[in-house]
Amino acid sequence: MANSFALRTYTALSDLHPNMANLKIIGIVIGKTDVKGFPDRKNIGSERYTFSFTIRDSPTCFVNATSWGNESYIKSLSDSFRVGECVVIENPLIQRKEIEREEKFSPATPSNYKLLLSENHSMVKVCSSCGVDTKLLSLIHLPVKESRDYYTLGDIVANGQSLNGKIINVLAAVRSVGEPKYFTTSDRRKGQRCEVKLYDETESSFAMICWDNESILLAQNWMPRATVIFASDVRISFDKFRNCMTATVISKTIITTNPDTPEANILLNFINENKETNVLDDEIDSYLKESINLNTIVDVYTVEQLKAKALKNEGKADPFYGILYAYISTLNIDDETTKVVRNRCSSCGYIVNEASNTCTTCNKDFSEFKSVFLSFDMLIDLTDHTGTLYSCSLTGSVAEETLGCTVNNEFLAMTDEQKTALKWQFLLERSKIYLKFVLSHRARSGLRISVLSCKLADPVEASRNLSGQGHV
Repeated sequence: MANSFALRTYTALSDLHPNMANLKIIGIVIGKTDVKGFPDRKNIGSERYTFSFTIRDSPTCFVNATSWGNESYIKSLSDSFRVGECVVIENPLIQRKEIEREEKFSPATPSNYKLLLSENHSMVKVCSSCGVDTKLLSLIHLPVKESRDYYTLGDIVANGQSLNGKIINVLAAVRSVGEPKYFTTSDRRKGQRCEVKLYDETESSFAMICWDNESILLAQNWMPRATVIFASDVRISFDKFRNCMTATVISKTIITTNPDTPEANILLNFINENKETNVLDDEIDSYLKESINLNTIVDVYTVEQLKAKALKNEGKADPFYGILYAYISTLNIDDETTKVVRNRCSSCGYIVNEASNTCTTCNKDFSEFKSVFLSFDMLIDLTDHTGTLYSCSLTGSVAEETLGCTVNNEFLAMTDEQKTALKWQFLLERSKIYLKFVLSHRARSGLRISVLSCKLADPVEASRNLSGQGHV
């Protein structure tokens, strides 16, 4: 059944057939891909552009729509609406879909047809939500798969590599949303990546990777420890570097935010009941990279200025953040007397007491459960022309990204000579470092400093920022 909004005006998706013309369709966008360009075979040297989206007008019917055209038209059309918005499609071409070929890369739909939109004949308009039937708007919270057809995160971990490469459905809560990382490939294509940490009653942390801009935009709206998602058709992979299973959003994936299902409501209740017990301290937050958007950190300081700011903030509980252009002056990764890798509890994230082999936080005996993982845990010194910040915490995945290697498969396999060579790559180069500062009486200096990101600095950018402070 189509939505009840202006039933006579719009054609229901369930009534589509190839001979229809001059029709209007109304529905809510439940999935969308990024714009892609391909060489135009008819016009050598030029490109055609395309993107697809999935539209739904009832609980039982949704279809895929694809548009082709020149770059400006396709990008403009794609930018005009997002997942969750209601659109009207005028005069699409209806084609019978080739199920086996198309559903290999596109979301599986119950319809035998697909929509093709052309620049010259078709139109897509965004509807104001206030003028749309609430029954239509509510479809955004209805998963495209049966509500019980999913794996728990514990199921995925238990099955392990037997699920490697498989496409499955996942119901989970959002633990954290990482900042998007942007990069350029060797063939000059721009890309992006965002890591979302999920959890449920069975697993405390599980990574889901987003590579496309549309899913990253969707993820930025999720509230950590408050949002539940049903991700249909994600690819499960074994990450050999982290020695764990991960999920990846692909072109077939449709993610339903806060699904209106009994199973999702049970998980939401679990989140709410365990909010207090699952709150981690600053050290673990930085390890998990709990949604701190580095783009919001814009203030550049010298070491001297940071120390002065810390004195001004004395007595305040709130953390403050800053950017520092500096050298790593102490990095003892090749010193046998300094321990830089430790076991952490996979349940709560805290460092495990090695003498007793137990987690003192949640009191689990790991001689039975063996539920630990290896993590970088080191203190570094940062120096610029005004002074030095001592004992800055560099841990977990931030440390892995900084050093460019993982703990298990790469760092622990290095010789002492290789570790020394790695160290000197950083001691000789200026880095751009994002820092978090928390006043702490437990810290020797009275200040706990956590590294949120550390990458070799662009010389021009560093020079420009430092010259503004009277020093190049």
